[in-house]
Amino acid sequence: MAPWLENLIVIVSLACAFGLLRLGSKNERWQRAWKFFKRDRIGIVAGIGIAIYLLVGTLDLLEISPSKSILDWVLGDAIGLRDEPTKSSYSAPFAKTTFDISNPAPLQLPGRHPMGTTQLGKDTFVQAIKGSSTALVLGGLTSLIYLPLSIFLGIAAGYFRGWVDDAVQYLYSTIASIPDILLLISMLMVMQKGLGTMSLALATTGWVGLCRLLRGETMRLNERQFVAAARSLGQSHFNIIARHLLPNVMHLVLINFVLGFSAIVLAESILSYLGVGTPIGTASWGQMIDGARGELGREPLVWWDVTAASVALFGLVLSLNLFADSLRRAFDARR
Repeated sequence: MAPWLENLIVIVSLACAFGLLRLGSKNERWQRAWKFFKRDRIGIVAGIGIAIYLLVGTLDLLEISPSKSILDWVLGDAIGLRDEPTKSSYSAPFAKTTFDISNPAPLQLPGRHPMGTTQLGKDTFVQAIKGSSTALVLGGLTSLIYLPLSIFLGIAAGYFRGWVDDAVQYLYSTIASIPDILLLISMLMVMQKGLGTMSLALATTGWVGLCRLLRGETMRLNERQFVAAARSLGQSHFNIIARHLLPNVMHLVLINFVLGFSAIVLAESILSYLGVGTPIGTASWGQMIDGARGELGREPLVWWDVTAASVALFGLVLSLNLFADSLRRAFDARR
């Protein structure tokens, strides 16, 4: 898939996400949840952390030239962090010189490297923060595939029941019976590597949990008085679903989206670590960890690559999980 198409899909995904949030925000339950969420300091801090990752990833996707993004300009021209590969060498954090593997003579570094450089001479800190764009693209592509599928099938199964419910249950029960990691690896081994391929593979298994959750919630709402009143007034199935059921399940979609984004980031890291994930050359935390695992036994110890990738991955996953917990507490009806 072309990079410009991936970026376009991510922008469309973000627009759809804001549209769904706008749809759900009209619900009274969302308004009560927002009042509670504003008092949750942990959720606010986690949201700020997620916003920073999204900002960095977005800046890396917006290109000002075929080989240079806004993030490259900010880091290189404004701050002085150069990410241009020089020699096949390493340099430790804040080092002023480096050593070529084949030449013991010290070489002057072209710029500051607060987290050192990789074996190819790339800045470790820059590569770590550029992993945010890969996570953003992968999460956006995957969500754009599995969220509409989950919402459509889950609500249809819970509302219409009968043979529709049986067909949906048979479909997600069959997929759920296959181990996720084996299904993902087999799909990625058959298809060509790429973020689009990985998104399709992750969406194939990612829609099952949300679909099952929405099916049960729709069945519960289907017995409520406001749905029965809408039927007695002669409203169509589409109006009942769009105006009464969908706004009342959007909080579940939002919480599952945040948790699902976290699972997608972790799955990408695991698959890249196993060698079947993102293509070689893509700024990815999983690839950084995979490339650094063979260097941990080097003398002296080369620790900065795996540390930078692990800290960046840990920060995003922790922020997403804390934010999802805060959302769950805010939408808790017992409060």
